[in-house]
Amino acid sequence: MKNVGEAPQEELAAGLRSDRPTRNRVARSILDHGPSTVTELAKRLGLTPAAVRRHLDGLLTDDVVEAREQRVYGARTRGRPAKVFALTDCGRDAFDQSYDKLAADALTWIAERHGGGEAVAAFARARIAALADAYRAAVDAAPPEQRTEALAKALSADGYAATARSAPEPRTGEQLCQHHCPVAHVAEQFPQLCEAETELFAELLGTHVQRLATIAHGDGVCTTFIPKISTTTGMSEPHTDTSDTSDTSDTSESHTHASARTAGRNPA
Repeated sequence: MKNVGEAPQEELAAGLRSDRPTRNRVARSILDHGPSTVTELAKRLGLTPAAVRRHLDGLLTDDVVEAREQRVYGARTRGRPAKVFALTDCGRDAFDQSYDKLAADALTWIAERHGGGEAVAAFARARIAALADAYRAAVDAAPPEQRTEALAKALSADGYAATARSAPEPRTGEQLCQHHCPVAHVAEQFPQLCEAETELFAELLGTHVQRLATIAHGDGVCTTFIPKISTTTGMSEPHTDTSDTSDTSDTSESHTHASARTAGRNPA
């Protein structure tokens, strides 16, 4: 005889199986949009906050997501920052990163046999150049004010789940956000992959860009700042950053073609 309130093991297992598709939708939404609050997830998925919390509890237990305090840009408001949920390394592993070890071993072999970091950098540039034609066609076909968005769509087609948005004040420009990186684990060991990608973005968009954060170094999203281009001169508008420098890298490097030193690391 079972105690009142106890569910048979079969019923419990069936409940978990029925939850799985929605739980996967929650994880996928975090992958596509980056670290998210319960309210944001509920709105995107058409669920109640209580239902989202239930699925998040399961994902937390399975080490698929982790809870963090939301990063605040610019002036900080009163009160504690909202809690956001981000994918863990284990969670990202579920999204097509099964060849990481093979790729890392190959790059290690290149570095040891053919010139160290410079050889890896040459490989990274050659790799990104092979992918560049589709990105270049998309960017060139878009009007200047829509080029960042066009690049985001092209990157999404390659699995980067990228979006474009206005940069938070006091920055003037846009942010290109990649919510997924198929090579994130390899880039932890070889930041040349991030650096080559950042250089390509600068070339495609015709302006210097600044990498603010990367998934490879623990951030929830790869974030690249693209300054606003003056419509009269075609040059990047000057920018003075008075925000909290604990959240972004030193803007004294922002006038280089692409900030290679910040391309593959977390600047915070």
